[in-house]
Amino acid sequence: MENIDRIADLCAAEIGTVLRDGGACPVELTECLLDRVQHHPDQHVFLTITRRRALDEAAAAKARLAAGSPASLLDGVPVAFKDVVDVAGTRTTAASALLAETPVKQQDSHCAARLSQGGMVTLGKLNMTEFAYSGLGCNPHFGTPRNPNDKTVHRSPGGSSSGSGVAVAAGLAPCAIGSDTGGSIRVPASFNGIVGYKASEGRIDKTGVFPLSRTLDTIGPLGRSVADCVHVAQLMRGENTVPLPARSVRGLRVLVPTNVVMDDAEEAVLANFEAAVARLADAGARVEREPFECLDRILEIGERHGSITAAEAYHEYHDIIESDLVGRLDRRVVRRILGGKQMSAHDLLTVQWMRAELMDRMHARLAGAVLAMPTTPIVAPEIAPLEADDELFMAVNSLVLRNTVLGNILNLCGLALPSGCDEKGLPTSILFSAPCGADDFLLAHGLEIERIIRA
Repeated sequence: MENIDRIADLCAAEIGTVLRDGGACPVELTECLLDRVQHHPDQHVFLTITRRRALDEAAAAKARLAAGSPASLLDGVPVAFKDVVDVAGTRTTAASALLAETPVKQQDSHCAARLSQGGMVTLGKLNMTEFAYSGLGCNPHFGTPRNPNDKTVHRSPGGSSSGSGVAVAAGLAPCAIGSDTGGSIRVPASFNGIVGYKASEGRIDKTGVFPLSRTLDTIGPLGRSVADCVHVAQLMRGENTVPLPARSVRGLRVLVPTNVVMDDAEEAVLANFEAAVARLADAGARVEREPFECLDRILEIGERHGSITAAEAYHEYHDIIESDLVGRLDRRVVRRILGGKQMSAHDLLTVQWMRAELMDRMHARLAGAVLAMPTTPIVAPEIAPLEADDELFMAVNSLVLRNTVLGNILNLCGLALPSGCDEKGLPTSILFSAPCGADDFLLAHGLEIERIIRA
């Protein structure tokens, strides 16, 4: 039997193959990862470890695999969940001290149940930004996970799915589940140097998932490869896991905006983006650079009228925000939620109507094409200055989320892929997006794009 530590560092899809071939035991693999979690120097990544459940599920996977009847291509592969996802026997706190004593959930969320049915092994619940409302991943209640790409300086893990990004990048789980309302899967993927997939709205059932914006919230995986994200998403949708054939990029239109998305980008981010796009062009993709007026329009509307997320978050948590309990929340999260209180009915309707119009325009323009931009215009920033200055925090948070939130507003599916590193070894990332419902088109091309970019 092969070295279990080496196997634990493989992609989830590769681990599944090893387990089916009898090259490793799912119980030993699970014990290896639980041991890593227990002894990891950063104890702010996991909020809850479901050791008994994990070992029971691993034992059941071992029996199925021995009988030659795996539940899926990921049978026996461990996974961990952002703490917005209900997992039976645990609390869902959304990383808020205010919810730390809420009742234990009696049943799994829809997506957790489906992964369990597919034989995946639940390791536990992961840290995050409180209420999932920040792109930087800071949490004053449970600590901020350290970005594992810098061993000396505490840098942002990305948010809000901070623990999900760090768990995968640090070797604590081969894949993890996050949520994405404005970039909360794609930003941690960017900062941690892994793959993140934001599904189209409604593609993955959100039943049993703590809400921030019921309109914009989406659920999706973070992993070490596009194939990981494909298989995990298939299971969460209740589909059989089948290899998705990679689609050639030859003739694929790759649209690169010449406005908004490159503004204030760091040199390494731009250099690695251009290098990735050049490799795609060399492989036969048709790279087209042009302005997208709708991107400027989105920023203008947000500045003048506010956001759907703020309005829905204020409505969702009105009773907390307008009570003495508000003092127990992260002040920066409260500040963002209060933006919804300032919005009028006119503001909200304007945002909603303009969103519908811009979505239609963008989806028509992207038919048969993908949109390409840097996932984040900067690499993971240092935490200390952000904690010392709330105005800096807000400015950097807005910059970090600027590109990804465009995909939420326009209801695009998105795939964030590592594009390289800067001179300090900090990851950069490239984001490919496609119209709502074109997820398989995006992921199939993503398999080939990943091979080309990482070659």
